[in-house]
Amino acid sequence: MRKVLVANNVLDVQEKISQLAADGYSKEQIYVFAHDKDFSKELTDDTLTQSMDIEEKGVMDTVANIFKSRGNELRSHFENLGLTSAEAEQYEEELDRGKIVIVATLNKLSESEYLSNTSTI
Repeated sequence: MRKVLVANNVLDVQEKISQLAADGYSKEQIYVFAHDKDFSKELTDDTLTQSMDIEEKGVMDTVANIFKSRGNELRSHFENLGLTSAEAEQYEEELDRGKIVIVATLNKLSESEYLSNTSTI
């Protein structure tokens, strides 16, 4: 099961993470995304939430993201967390508007699940 929330600012992010924690999600199950890569990393560090590392992305996607635009990279991250292509597009558009997207998932993808959800370039 997963939840996707859209936040307007850092205070809103903190409130939504607290809400997710009350709903039973741990910080290891919550991912915070901003369109700006540095701001996204800062939010992840400040909120002690999960980052999209090789375990979540896989080696192939990590290498592929080097050649992708930030928008394509973000949509790929969303899809790796179980969102559909349409949902990934929708939330990437929210990021384009300056919003912050929070994805909470109760289960991490196994490598085989990840690979079956990952498309190659």
